[in-house]
Amino acid sequence: MTRFEGFVPDVYGWFTGLEADNSREYFAARRDFFDVSIRGEMEALLAELSEKFGGEVKMFRQNRDIRFSADKSPYKTNTYGVIFGPVIAAQGLYASISAHGLVAGSGYHVMARDQLDRYREEVAGDEHGPALTKLFARARKAGLEVWGESLATAPRGYPKDHERIDLLRRKNLTLGATLESKGGITRADGLRFVTRTWRASAPVTGWLDEHVGPSRLPADSVGRRR
Repeated sequence: MTRFEGFVPDVYGWFTGLEADNSREYFAARRDFFDVSIRGEMEALLAELSEKFGGEVKMFRQNRDIRFSADKSPYKTNTYGVIFGPVIAAQGLYASISAHGLVAGSGYHVMARDQLDRYREEVAGDEHGPALTKLFARARKAGLEVWGESLATAPRGYPKDHERIDLLRRKNLTLGATLESKGGITRADGLRFVTRTWRASAPVTGWLDEHVGPSRLPADSVGRRR
């Protein structure tokens, strides 16, 4: 395993350039830097942390799937990967690097219909719902941001004045944080930041794993939400 050495300051410039010129010519001319200093370091970061948290590393392609998109930009403007199957987050631990910084997070990025049904039932109920409110508040106090979509109003069948309406309106639930990368990110800072962020989000993720869990629907139904 290659040791994670950090992200040099030029990583910020590389992504800034890609955002300004998202072309195959730009990428090809700077491919060596990307392979070693960006994708290589991200993979090394995840591989090193997988020895601590368990799980299997998966890096995602830099190329965008443009077949059904009006945006024909060929490349994603962030480089990211996931550790699947760690003890603290059954749905995976996420990390990404871009011009905006190093991002770490976890949670349920997509919930299928049956997952949403279980999530809302548990959030609305008084047996487990209050616990999520407390865990959620602690995660926010620890500096984590909340990502994902919410409904504009209460989901069907739930009162608009429910005491946990903000959580009930959510269509997915992920938590994380961003570490700025303009001046570069050292090995120590990168490892410490990602580790701290994943651990801070673990109680919420653990609640989701226990009370929502994976979808039991056919695979082609998982991405369909309501």
